[in-house]
Amino acid sequence: MKPKKTILCVDDNDQLLSIRKVILETRGYRVVTAASAREALEVFKAGVVDLVLTDLVMPEVDGTELIDKIKAISPETPAILFSGKIRIYERDTRADVFLPKGMYAPAELLERIRLLLVRKRGPKRVMRATTAHPQIGAAAS
Repeated sequence: MKPKKTILCVDDNDQLLSIRKVILETRGYRVVTAASAREALEVFKAGVVDLVLTDLVMPEVDGTELIDKIKAISPETPAILFSGKIRIYERDTRADVFLPKGMYAPAELLERIRLLLVRKRGPKRVMRATTAHPQIGAAAS
């Protein structure tokens, strides 16, 4: 069995954080949650995180700053930034994807996560079937 991918989910809204956690866990992801950017940074530094999903607007440190700090530590870690207050985000950001809250279906979020994790991992290598036993059949002659 392949190991579960770990997603760090960050939001200061506990209810939305819980909903996202349930959605992601039912799809087989391991989810670690944080209610602030400071807490998220501690969690990120302490363990293996495959993807970061963070709210934009949070007290003290916003999602853009959090992603900048995470990308400084691990540039290859994919990050999704979302917001319920902003529909189009035009500021320069190191986030791989921006999603406005409530403007996408859970299936779209799951597909974006899947694609970012595939991109991080790289394409699967196709194993070619080789003739392991060329002698079979030759023994009868």
